[in-house]
Amino acid sequence: MTVTHTSTKPPDKEAAMPNRPATIAVCVALAVLPLLASAHDPQQHATINSAPISSDAKPAVDVVDRFSAALKAGDLKLAGALLADDVLILESGGAERSREEYLSGHAASDAAFLKDAHIELKHRTARVDGGLAWVGTESELHATGKQGPLTLLSTETMVLKRTPDGWRIVHIHWSSRARKEEG
Repeated sequence: MTVTHTSTKPPDKEAAMPNRPATIAVCVALAVLPLLASAHDPQQHATINSAPISSDAKPAVDVVDRFSAALKAGDLKLAGALLADDVLILESGGAERSREEYLSGHAASDAAFLKDAHIELKHRTARVDGGLAWVGTESELHATGKQGPLTLLSTETMVLKRTPDGWRIVHIHWSSRARKEEG
């Protein structure tokens, strides 16, 4: 599967990881899932398997939703403000180890890919333990790649830390795969 986007990575890095940009763009789309789902049903992001997200986890979920919305809107300043300086982003065997590395790298191409994508929330889990929270999301992503329409099954885990300025994302793990056609 190939996704059309513009990359700011040097050619030698692209050659070393030919599928990484497409996978990154698709996986970042997971972050937008909560926003799009809640746009159709305001209560959708607050439940998983008919069990409500606890009131102590809701503020962390709201930060995930705000990050997703900012990325989809191309507002990298707001998206960056919700990331910790030392955020660790893992996907497709690669890592970005800071907010600056992500924002100066492929964040713009992720935002461009997400701009016209439709994301359907399937499941969400959120937990808080002291000053840390984690939000796990499963979604289905509908977008257009270089070879036409594509549907991806995606998962996202975000770990957040409570700071004096509110919850900040300290870790993201994105993963996706093409949905197999039924029949």
